[in-house]
Amino acid sequence: MKPFSFLKTLSSNSVQVFRRTPPLVFAMSILSIGGFIGFTSATKILVSGLKPAEDTITVTGASTERIESDMAKWDIKVQTKGSSQIDSYQNHTKSMQKTINFLTSNGVKTNDYQTVELGPATTSKKVTKNNKTGKIISTNWLTSQWIEIESTDVDNINSVHRKISKLLGQGVMVKPSSPKFTFTKLAGKRIDMLAKATKDARIRAEAIVRETGSELGSVKKVNTGVFQITVPNSTRVSSWGSYDTSTIKKDITAVMGVTFTVK
Repeated sequence: MKPFSFLKTLSSNSVQVFRRTPPLVFAMSILSIGGFIGFTSATKILVSGLKPAEDTITVTGASTERIESDMAKWDIKVQTKGSSQIDSYQNHTKSMQKTINFLTSNGVKTNDYQTVELGPATTSKKVTKNNKTGKIISTNWLTSQWIEIESTDVDNINSVHRKISKLLGQGVMVKPSSPKFTFTKLAGKRIDMLAKATKDARIRAEAIVRETGSELGSVKKVNTGVFQITVPNSTRVSSWGSYDTSTIKKDITAVMGVTFTVK
């Protein structure tokens, strides 16, 4: 069959098919073809305009240093008793003098680097009764007074605290609290520690991406963690941070979460 005759026959057959096709089916076919073409075009535009998310890596960096406290706060309670208010106060005066003499002889006195202050003396009456009969067994008057000490000589305060119990042998009822050792330059130290923690985070991130054949980019986000100030070599960690005051030497740890871009 000649090509022209074939095309003529095909054209004639196509016309017959279209004539026998119900109008609704024909319309739906046209819409389906148009929808497919439109979907294909829209998909192409979406794919062309879509950009992949930027790759990032988040690493935690830490920095730990050993510091020494430069301030000590120490409170001492002196208490005496007597059969009367006057008797109690007179006894208290003697006990306070013994305590002040002891502190002074050990270098704890007001000067350029420390202060020793006396709180007000208070007197109270204590009555002891028999639990069954309610009869008064004894009546004592108690006089109490606090001595408040602040000193930059932290080593000496620590030393005197360990031997103040010698006053008990002199008849003095002394109740010392534990000294609180703090570091007054913490604000400046924090800036330095955060910088070192950030540097540590970058070193760790570089080591990780190097193994993947990638390259570390710029800082995307930083998250400052809490500071942990603990006794030396402690593993204690608190989500709210910690500040130990029981020792002169301490470990301070800063933590930084840093997010970097990855090229």
